[in-house]
Amino acid sequence: MFRRGLQAAVLGVVTLVMMGAGDVDSRYEHLGHQMICTCSCGQIMLECNHLGCPVSPAMSAELKDQLASGANDQATLDWFAAKYGAIVFASPMRGGFDNVAWIMPIGVFLLATLGTGLVVWMWKRRSLRLAGPMSVYGGDVPSSAANMSADAAALRDRIRKETEY
Repeated sequence: MFRRGLQAAVLGVVTLVMMGAGDVDSRYEHLGHQMICTCSCGQIMLECNHLGCPVSPAMSAELKDQLASGANDQATLDWFAAKYGAIVFASPMRGGFDNVAWIMPIGVFLLATLGTGLVVWMWKRRSLRLAGPMSVYGGDVPSSAANMSADAAALRDRIRKETEY
């Protein structure tokens, strides 16, 4: 019984070590990939690769200092947001006004789809109403043909005869 408990404890410790739970390096990688270098290159902070970047090494050192001070992830991100502004984040953070950045594209897409569907439905309804009952059921002569002049009706008949196979 003691041996099984010891095996379970060792397995749990090995699992935590392999996952990197609480590891400063993994937190550094995780947080460093959530931020953008503010040198205007538009790259992830830890992946900024242009020569002589004055910002990325300083930001990396600041991130290491924040993690060494024992600050949790949210406090570290808040510190960077206070120093550099919200532009430092690679993606909008959840909460507050930033929710709009996540919700608006979906909302605009749904409204545009519904609006397009409504316009097509109205056009179809209008065309059926204007066409009259003969064309809906496969009749030859639309209701607007009755209002045509004799010359236009003759021209239409001639065109129909000339285009038949």
